[in-house]
Amino acid sequence: MDLSIVIPLLNERESLVELHDWIVSVMRSNRFLYEILFIDDGSTDGSWETIETLSAQNPNVKGVRFLRNYGKSQALHAGFARVSGDVIITMDADLQDNPEEIPELYRLITEEGFDLISGWKKKRYDPILGKNLPSKLFNWAARKTSGVKLHDFNCGLKAYRADVVKYIEVRGEMHRYIPVLAKNAGFAKISEMEVRHQARKFGKTKFGAERFINGFLDLITIWFVSKFGKRPMHLFGALGVLMFIIGFGFSAYLGIDKLFLNPTGRLITERPEFFIALTAMLIGTQLFLAGFLGEIVVRSRTHEKRYEIAQEIFPEQAISTINT
Repeated sequence: MDLSIVIPLLNERESLVELHDWIVSVMRSNRFLYEILFIDDGSTDGSWETIETLSAQNPNVKGVRFLRNYGKSQALHAGFARVSGDVIITMDADLQDNPEEIPELYRLITEEGFDLISGWKKKRYDPILGKNLPSKLFNWAARKTSGVKLHDFNCGLKAYRADVVKYIEVRGEMHRYIPVLAKNAGFAKISEMEVRHQARKFGKTKFGAERFINGFLDLITIWFVSKFGKRPMHLFGALGVLMFIIGFGFSAYLGIDKLFLNPTGRLITERPEFFIALTAMLIGTQLFLAGFLGEIVVRSRTHEKRYEIAQEIFPEQAISTINT
């Protein structure tokens, strides 16, 4: 199969038929062998019924419905586990991503040899203060922290080689950082393509202050994991050594001062340097323990259940209850 198109969605019933018809038109005009995989992330507006209708009309349409809302990262994880195309395209369901961009994205992956192409919405139609400005700040921080030079990390329209989506692990709110995850996994040929951004036609944006804050927290997480995820002792041990040096330095100063410089002065336990030394050594011990525990967790980590799937639609089968 040439293309797998993964579309996570939450309450986008009004746009699904139009989006489906638009994608099918592009696929037919370019003679692609394709599949469209809708991931319903707990919609309550009848989106799943629309997906069932589209699948009955077009056998290339497949679907997964979550039992409740788990987030875009979990939806992409479920989609990536089920795709069979040579090139995987992700896009949003709100008609703000243009399916006409798909053939060029496919060409860049198959002919130019890129591992991942990320869309860049240079001209945006989002509110400046509500989404546009925070997005620019977020992208600047992501570039500086990760070293991946992309203008728009959060663009839903991306293209991947099949190998990439099978290797990366998307969780939390880390769908924004898939290019960083791909780079950390060893896929170095990452680039971007300027794409058209369209104003939302139906519904309302899912972007809010909580997602913005969570995005920055996940940025810190992915920075830590990329540098110290395999050896957490390298960070916590180094900080523990630093605190021990500080504590030992104050202890040595107190001992020398009491024994040689000022033996008749105040008791050591009455001096603030004593408490600084004690606190530093306690913190150093805790950091060492955190490092050891981190090493144990890394070596004994197991795959936990991350979402519940209520239904799936695949060719000639309907799986009613599957736990993943």
